[in-house]
Amino acid sequence: MTRTDEFDRSITYGEAALTYLKGNRTPAYPRNYELWYIYAAGFNRELNKAVNDALKRLGHLPEDLTERFYDEFLSPVRLSDRVGEVSARVSKELDEIVEMLEASSETCHQYGQSLRTAASGLGSTENKQQTRSIIEKILRATTEMEARNTSLESQLKDSKGQITDLQESLEAIRYESLTDQLTGLANRKHFDQSLERAVDIAMRRGEPVSLAMCDIDHFKQFNDTFGHQTGDQVLRLVGAAIRSAVKGRDIASRYGGEEFAVILPSTALDAAVYVGEDIRTAVMAKELIKRSTGESLGRITMSVGIATLRHNDTRDSLVERADMALYASKRNGRNRVTSESDLSDEPHKSAVA
Repeated sequence: MTRTDEFDRSITYGEAALTYLKGNRTPAYPRNYELWYIYAAGFNRELNKAVNDALKRLGHLPEDLTERFYDEFLSPVRLSDRVGEVSARVSKELDEIVEMLEASSETCHQYGQSLRTAASGLGSTENKQQTRSIIEKILRATTEMEARNTSLESQLKDSKGQITDLQESLEAIRYESLTDQLTGLANRKHFDQSLERAVDIAMRRGEPVSLAMCDIDHFKQFNDTFGHQTGDQVLRLVGAAIRSAVKGRDIASRYGGEEFAVILPSTALDAAVYVGEDIRTAVMAKELIKRSTGESLGRITMSVGIATLRHNDTRDSLVERADMALYASKRNGRNRVTSESDLSDEPHKSAVA
């Protein structure tokens, strides 16, 4: 996306946020503005659902609910708090394992001492009764040792299960931090990290990497006509269609708003155009049905722009050329794929969504 297009889009979201603030008579504190900006942009599925439910139930969003929703869905400390909680549990579990191992070490030491004492006693006695008593002590110590080992094995097995659960929790948190909640695709943070890595690998290995930038046609008009909930349904449907069209190491992400991006490692320009066509046709094949009435709202179309890494490229310059190709698709009638090789020398003109 060019700076002009990004500016225009951000201003649109900002103006919508101010409209929501005024409509709900909410003080324009930075956190309240952030909440309505994210709502207008549709970046947080759970937030939008909670706000929509509240609006449907109450007709407006009271200030106390605004604060609660911010803390629940947007607060920057929420994710770090969850990581901190899981880390504390891991630390506690490891401390308990260390304590168990230390106790087991002490038990082994005592058992060894018992065996040495018994061996010394056996070597110096000629009395059968004393011999029998020493052997019985050895058997009792051995039985106790076996019981403690069995208990330790059970405790370690339980701890292993606990740590596995905690690892899964951390992985879930990591997945959440890198995933767009509405579409299930990679989020912008994941996209930026992945593209940086893909460009670095391609440069070092001398391999191609291509980028497809995709934008839903007329999404704003659709959203204004049918509402945010139906707009969210469109975004989910498009996300599913894109997911079905990409394979292997390709990384599909929601770039922002109604714009998507797909990183195509080891893929030259011509092959990337085929992938772009697969995405375009997969999206167009989906018919949107209004859940409440069963009414068909028609089909969605998508414009796509393709660019391939050049020897002097950066991540930003690759994105910029793919965006130029995308907006060429918009200018030339939408619902089409344009590669950077199709671009003319005419100055770039932005196009409406």
